Amino acid sequence: MSYPPREPDEPPSPYEPPPPGQYEPPPAARYEPPPPGQYGGPPPGYGQYGPPGQGQYGSPPGQGRGTNVLAVLSLVFAFVFAPAGIALGHVAKRQIRRTGEDGDQLATWGLILSYIFTVIGLIACCGWLGLVFWGGSTDGSSYN
Repeated sequence: MSYPPREPDEPPSPYEPPPPGQYEPPPAARYEPPPPGQYGGPPPGYGQYGPPGQGQYGSPPGQGRGTNVLAVLSLVFAFVFAPAGIALGHVAKRQIRRTGEDGDQLATWGLILSYIFTVIGLIACCGWLGLVFWGGSTDGSSYN
């Protein structure tokens, strides 16, 4: 691609590439890292790679903490059968404290929802039984 010649006193076009070997970025565009020790330095392991095939980030297989399965089941059973969600949530919280696994919030929400749904279910059952007994009772005025 060829550009038309320009006049000697005309500034260069921003679209025209600079002649080879004459380009130097402005001082503000150059990046120079801070001296060592300034800002606390890079975090440990920054720029280092693990064993081949493992990638730069993440923990090796078998050393991850993972999410506690009972915590997930506690949350699921809160919607399916709330009393089982209560039991699973308490067991999950105990396991999480002992092993340090993830899932504490899942177990907590499983417990909260399980207790709420259990109370709602008990109130509904008691209300239904009350209606059955109230509807079945007579004061003798309607029957001879």
